[in-house]
Amino acid sequence: MWKLISLILSLAPQIAQAGAQIYELMSASTRTVLQKAVSDQAISHFITLSTADSKIWLVTMSERLKRHMPNQSEREAFLTTVHYEATRAGLDPQLALSLIQVESGFRKYAISTAGARGYMQVMPFWVDTIGSKEHNLFHLRVNLRYGCTILRHYLDIEKGDYFRALGRYNGSLGQARYPQQVFSAWRKYWHYPVNQEMAQN
Repeated sequence: MWKLISLILSLAPQIAQAGAQIYELMSASTRTVLQKAVSDQAISHFITLSTADSKIWLVTMSERLKRHMPNQSEREAFLTTVHYEATRAGLDPQLALSLIQVESGFRKYAISTAGARGYMQVMPFWVDTIGSKEHNLFHLRVNLRYGCTILRHYLDIEKGDYFRALGRYNGSLGQARYPQQVFSAWRKYWHYPVNQEMAQN
């Protein structure tokens, strides 16, 4: 009985603590990228790392993520997809993991009081303004594609200022609490020296 209750609770949408993002006009090229179809399917392999480097990164990050995602195959598929979508957007994958930890606690079906959805707590209005109606923000790649693209957009607006870009992402521009939470998670749980990725090249 308790197993059944636990299963139902794990599948139900869970409340997250995300703020309310505010739409800011994106370039036509960025909108085009988001309007292309993406699915709930994970990326199957690393694009930007050598085989040796990808194995080291995946083992390292998988061990850190285990307490949030006990299933190894799910965890590795998630991490590979995060790495791909973050790198594709010109972001540090470890920053994306830090943001996801703070935004949703790695819960795929998390919903905030403001209505933000999924791993990266993307507000539904983004689908109407820059996406396509068939995009489901609870789908793995859709959510990560939107979240990483939106954060990249804010970083560009703020000329690389992570503090202000994270504030925009959370809808709390100018307040220190949210950026500091992400930076703290980045340092404490997800720090991974860039040189370590390049060591085998």
